[in-house]
Amino acid sequence: MTKQTQQKLVVANWKMHGSLKQNEALLTDFIENLSILNHTQVVVCAPYPYLAQLQSLLQHTNIAWGAQNVAKNEVGAFTGEVSAAMLKDFGASYVIIGHSERATAYCESDENIATKFVQAQKHGITPILCVGETLIEREAGVMGMVVSKQLDTIINTHGATVFAGAVISYEPIWAIGTGLAATPEQAKSMHLFIRNKISNLNADAANHLKILYGGSVNPQNAVQLFVVPNIDGGLIGKCSLNAQVFEAICLAVENSAQ
Repeated sequence: MTKQTQQKLVVANWKMHGSLKQNEALLTDFIENLSILNHTQVVVCAPYPYLAQLQSLLQHTNIAWGAQNVAKNEVGAFTGEVSAAMLKDFGASYVIIGHSERATAYCESDENIATKFVQAQKHGITPILCVGETLIEREAGVMGMVVSKQLDTIINTHGATVFAGAVISYEPIWAIGTGLAATPEQAKSMHLFIRNKISNLNADAANHLKILYGGSVNPQNAVQLFVVPNIDGGLIGKCSLNAQVFEAICLAVENSAQ
């Protein structure tokens, strides 16, 4: 299946970076220079303390905002956790789920990630589910098995229907922050694999699913990556902290959508 959604999506994952002053300068630049986009939705996912600032600065613009994680629980004695309802209070419309940096550092299970996925949807927040393999797994040729397992936990518990309107980001773990991106051929193969897996279970869900690529995207490789079928945009880390670089990536995505 090669169905590709009409509007593309670029998500800035600021990770644990930012300050009120730095954020304001960056967002002001985004607002000024990304207003020309007609075929691309831009989303900024910031650390929790800055969601109010994003809401204040972005609420009347074409840029959406979101968080980098969410609690699996609705409410309760969970010190340090932030619920989906709390994110919604600050206008968050997207949330990153299961990023490998969190899954590795905080031992997040696939079951926890699946619960967070549907918790976000319950509150009208679009989950951005991160999947991907390590270098050892790719060299062993089991990347499809690894990604399939990550998706199966959600599918087996909640069904493939939940992927309608959701976002999956293929992020090969070996490419995150290393400067070594997947080749267009590698990305094409995995994005088609993901689309077909969902389509075989629910064609309508697959038709309304965006699949992003993330992992050392820069303005140079963006031009090659984002014209590949079934790549509906990107999840951008380091390069989203530089206005000029991030805007160049967004323009590459916009041009690929026309």
